Amino acid sequence: MQHLGKIIIAITIIITAFILAGAWKYRFKGEETIVVTGLAEKDFTSDLIVWRGRFAQTNTNLKSAYQAIKDNEKAVRAYLVSKGLPDSSFTFSSVDLLRQYDNKFDNYGRNIGSEFKGYELSESVTVRSADLALVERVSREVTELLEQGIEFNSQAPEYYYTRLNELKIDLLAKASEDAQLRAQTIAANSGSSLGNLRKASMGVFQITGKNMNEDYSYGGVFNTSSKEKTASITLRAEYKTE
Repeated sequence: MQHLGKIIIAITIIITAFILAGAWKYRFKGEETIVVTGLAEKDFTSDLIVWRGRFAQTNTNLKSAYQAIKDNEKAVRAYLVSKGLPDSSFTFSSVDLLRQYDNKFDNYGRNIGSEFKGYELSESVTVRSADLALVERVSREVTELLEQGIEFNSQAPEYYYTRLNELKIDLLAKASEDAQLRAQTIAANSGSSLGNLRKASMGVFQITGKNMNEDYSYGGVFNTSSKEKTASITLRAEYKTE
């Protein structure tokens, strides 16, 4: 009788082990997932140009320096309008004031003080326009102001895109499709089928110059020096398997 009881207990343990093993296998299989990263890219052309320039005047008399910088402003404004840029497309900054000094040294190279040299007043102008070709031409020809005695320092134009939100949404949709295709390929190769999407998160959104060898960064690159650009986005997706 004792022997029979031991046999029954052993059989019970074996059955329980099989049940637990099956439950664990089912649980493990049910929790299997595939994690992929989808990528989408799109080339586009900038639709907004921003160009900046700066001019300055120096004089020992503050009033004279101010009058000279305001005369420069009038000349720059007239020049831009003559090139076809409307007043609404550019703005002038306030006047910046800088006192200039010359350091004085003795015969041993020691600083013994400074002497007032004059006032430097400067002002900048910013042009924003959808007419990229026009502003590009003006930025190249602006050295003509030198003939009027205006030292105009021109910066390189910057290029932007005003419909970035639409572009980002479009890229997210394409990145999602790419992620799903990758996940389906992995699932098929592993002998399983793709289940529902568990979660997804947007990765880095980058804008680089088209056909330019720019380094990508963790926080994202935002190119402003190229008119022709490439936007890219990544999407991390996690799917269940069946």
